[in-house]
Amino acid sequence: MNVSVIIPCYNEKTTIKEIIRRVQAVNIAHEILVIDDGSTDGTREVLRDIPQADGLRIIYHERNRGKGAAVRTGFKEATGDIFLIQDADLEYDPREYPVLLKPLDEGITDVVYGSRFLGGPRKAMFFWNMIANHTLTFITNFLYNSIISDMETCYKVFRAEVVRSIPLRARGFEFEPEVTAKILKRGHRIYEVPISYNGREWDEGKKVRWTDGVVALWTLIKYRFID
Repeated sequence: MNVSVIIPCYNEKTTIKEIIRRVQAVNIAHEILVIDDGSTDGTREVLRDIPQADGLRIIYHERNRGKGAAVRTGFKEATGDIFLIQDADLEYDPREYPVLLKPLDEGITDVVYGSRFLGGPRKAMFFWNMIANHTLTFITNFLYNSIISDMETCYKVFRAEVVRSIPLRARGFEFEPEVTAKILKRGHRIYEVPISYNGREWDEGKKVRWTDGVVALWTLIKYRFID
């Protein structure tokens, strides 16, 4: 399998170099695409100083357009058979790529999600973040007749033809519910594997806010009835 690792990035100057190093150290990615989404904190300068390496491509959005827009740029530019989304912070561990890719390699499924709620080691989450995650996942299961445990996870892995065939419109964090809703509506069953999680604090740059939960809820409801 040729694996394209897609890293949407916005204002992550303290972590972007390290996450690229960790992805490269796993030595699984056919290519690594970093999409800088109009960073203003010095991330771009850090990216320009990273030595060029085979398979590493850095794409710059001229202005901030949102995580969903960055991921969609990655999907458009990626050349691999498998697309794997990796956040630019250090909450998710690239050493778990073999676990994420195994069900695809064995032909069990076309879509794999890494779940933070299936028993893997994790740093304690904020209570209300956990409630929001569980609530949105429950609504996903109710609306789309599924039994996944972590809809909002970063670690989403797809066969390229699956997402290339889906019209995606999300610009921000509503990418997670949109892609999940449209995958389930098309009859793909999501295979989950347990992953570790090292959540960061608000003062460390965590970006998701309560308003994103409201948008996610509306996105789930909207795409239940339209495409």
